[in-house]
Amino acid sequence: MGRNFKRFELPRLRRLALAGLLLAGGGLVGCSPLRLLKPGQRLLSDVNIRGTDKADPERLAALVQQQPNSTFPLPKVTIYQFGRSFYNPERIARKLADTKADYARQITEAGTDSAQVGKLLRRREQKERRYQLALDKGNAVMRLGEPPVVYDSSLTAASVQQLGVYLKSKGFFRSSVTVSDTVPTRRFTPLRLLALQPPYSTDSQRVTVTYTIQEGPAFHYSRLDDEVADSAVAQRVRAARPQSLLQEGDQYDEEVIGAERARLETLLKNQGYYDFRQQYITFEADTSFRPTTVRLRTLVDAPPRGQHRRYTLRHVDFISDAGIVRFGQSRDTLVRDSVNYLAYRHRISPRALDRKLALRPNEPYSLTKTQRTQRQLGSLDIFRFTTITYRRVRGAEAPADSTQGLLDATVSAAPAKRFQETVEFGGTYVAQEVGPFGNVRLKIRNVFGGAEILEFGVRAGFEGQYDITGTQGSDTQEKLRSELTTQLGGNVNLVLPRFLVPWRVGPRLGEFNPRTRINASYTYVDRPDYTRTNAEATFDYIWQRSAFHQYVLTPIDLSIIRTASISDTFQTTLQNLLIRQGSPLFRSFDNLLIPSLNVTSLYNSNDFNQTRDARYLRLFAEIGGLSRGLFQKQPLFTDTRNLRQSDLKIYDFTKFTADYRRYYKLTSDSYLVYRLAGGAVAALSPTTLTTIGRDGSQNTSTSFLIPYDKYLFAGGSSSVRAWKPRRLGAGSFTQYKFDPDDPTQPLIVDGLRVRDFNLEQPGELLLEGNIEYRFPLYNFIKGAVFTDFGNVWTLRSDPRPGAQFRFNKFYQQFAVGSGFGFRFDLSFLIMRLDIATKVYDPAAPGNKWAIRNLSFREDQTAFNLGIGYPF
Repeated sequence: MGRNFKRFELPRLRRLALAGLLLAGGGLVGCSPLRLLKPGQRLLSDVNIRGTDKADPERLAALVQQQPNSTFPLPKVTIYQFGRSFYNPERIARKLADTKADYARQITEAGTDSAQVGKLLRRREQKERRYQLALDKGNAVMRLGEPPVVYDSSLTAASVQQLGVYLKSKGFFRSSVTVSDTVPTRRFTPLRLLALQPPYSTDSQRVTVTYTIQEGPAFHYSRLDDEVADSAVAQRVRAARPQSLLQEGDQYDEEVIGAERARLETLLKNQGYYDFRQQYITFEADTSFRPTTVRLRTLVDAPPRGQHRRYTLRHVDFISDAGIVRFGQSRDTLVRDSVNYLAYRHRISPRALDRKLALRPNEPYSLTKTQRTQRQLGSLDIFRFTTITYRRVRGAEAPADSTQGLLDATVSAAPAKRFQETVEFGGTYVAQEVGPFGNVRLKIRNVFGGAEILEFGVRAGFEGQYDITGTQGSDTQEKLRSELTTQLGGNVNLVLPRFLVPWRVGPRLGEFNPRTRINASYTYVDRPDYTRTNAEATFDYIWQRSAFHQYVLTPIDLSIIRTASISDTFQTTLQNLLIRQGSPLFRSFDNLLIPSLNVTSLYNSNDFNQTRDARYLRLFAEIGGLSRGLFQKQPLFTDTRNLRQSDLKIYDFTKFTADYRRYYKLTSDSYLVYRLAGGAVAALSPTTLTTIGRDGSQNTSTSFLIPYDKYLFAGGSSSVRAWKPRRLGAGSFTQYKFDPDDPTQPLIVDGLRVRDFNLEQPGELLLEGNIEYRFPLYNFIKGAVFTDFGNVWTLRSDPRPGAQFRFNKFYQQFAVGSGFGFRFDLSFLIMRLDIATKVYDPAAPGNKWAIRNLSFREDQTAFNLGIGYPF
């Protein structure tokens, strides 16, 4: 009976699904936006721009004032029409009127109870705002979509004018723009096939607008002149001509001309011309000499009275406790490097502030130095705000020379709270386990009086984690085993606003905002399989090359890893993995000392919410264990019977990683982002290691060893998202489970080996990339579609077949995953949900196109929750 049911029920289900699909297709076709048009109105169906050769087509498209309704990722006008089908504005208007009347009655009854009246007013405002929004923009479903774009010929005419102005601003002085609106429009609509209708339709109520552009020749600069009324200003402008953005032979471009005007203003402001403005700068273009050429003249006018005045700083005052008022007391003044430091009580050393101050008496006014001072004082994190004001010296104190001026500068800094506490309690959902956690942090500002920042942190919690080896349990339902782990930790962090070095540092280094960071942390992890501790200390030098570019040099990075205990079953599993596959996971549970030196270069021109057209590049290089030959002799010993007493081991290695990201801003709120990342890690010399087993046996081997935490991994919420974290790879190697009753033998179910998706796969070479399209959905909810690819490989020969990198095969071993996601942008916090499925699995036995097995099983599709964007 069961077999007959399967034989006949499946076709029946297919017929029902097909019928439902046809009904849905017919319904979608029937939901034509043309039904929303009034008599005489037409729907804008498409916009085309033709004839562009040298002009930027994207910039031209942005100038068109009417665009058709968006159809990606969903036809938004259809969503709007669906919401409108149950939209009743009269009913909403009645509710709005009833709400006003009801609250008016309640407010009258409240009488003189001001607290109750206040509550009623707030509630009334919230309800009225909700009803008014529904009247103005429709219900929630309508606001998810878009109303149909009704064709407006006046906006088309305005677009023609805008396109013409833009082309001429780019040097196409002989360009022309014509437009045609085509009716009827022939459209290909595949959804009509679901309703058993022809896929092509012709609608007389749809309009296709085509803008045809005749660019003509582009004009280039044949000569660049200037005419500056003030001789002193002229001398400075001409001295900086090599840095000009305008060069002979370049194409005429008003956008570049505007940038040149801003450059000249900044140039003169940095040389003391405090009053100078862009309004004094104009440009004259003459095209009457040779064909398709422009003679451009830069004109710098003098002020209505006299010449431009150059200002010098007379006094510089720094008030380090601005906003504090003490009646009957005056601020004490200390002088350092000709700067007056004023405060009721000098809690912050003037020496520390002087390093961040770029303004000095008897120096010309400089806009750049003013901005740098504000930026560096802000980076100290000891002031709530900082302002810099200038006062012109007038009257009898002013110099007699009319071309010279004096300024008094005042830096006002309001101190922030000295102590700042942060307490966090919450829960995590990792590996299908809910675990509570708590963090307590204390920040102490200006702890030693030199603008230092001292931070303490204590954390404790339970967190789910997948079985690290994937060998425990015989569950054949492909469900990964998870368990709660106990994690305790603490850290202390001290940031000094200078380089801590034994020699004197020149004042020029202050331009790069130097800092020294000293950090120490301790982590304790207790799991059923093992207990492990990690103590780490780092000493960092941090400096800024620019507002977007930061360097971090870490001459001291020291980690001590100890395994206090390990279960017998887990120990057997690790040894089995080491013997059968050469897995380095065993080394992670040894006692290690990892000294290293590393350097990081980070360039990031984006902001926190990633709203810019920007670039990101992170380069990291590390070398460790170079000194081990001075105090550690080989062979090294590991006694598995008493791990606590085993010697600390040092491995020498080198590591390099690179991460490049590009953010393209397509519209005001949609972006195309791609990421390319790679890295390599290698041991510098072989290590001879003798391991004493639990039965007293000894095994000595020589191999190139790397600390486990320094290996490279792929997979996870910021990598190839269709794979679990650190579980992708290596290469095309297929990992199978071992029998939990006999870990030396593979697990066999129904005559087949069971694939293991839960074992971490370390690699020595990483190559991966991502491409993602981000777009708005509704209010603060954003959407994304993405594709990820990548893998890890070993550089040396490996017992795992297919794990070693080979030039003739590696391109066939890229894993590919695709999916979609949601981002909840709360301004101060971005929450993320990504759903990714495997498309191509290089480790799959047989057919490697995993998309054929599309499902929501854990071995096929991954759900990633996170804070912030993945990259």
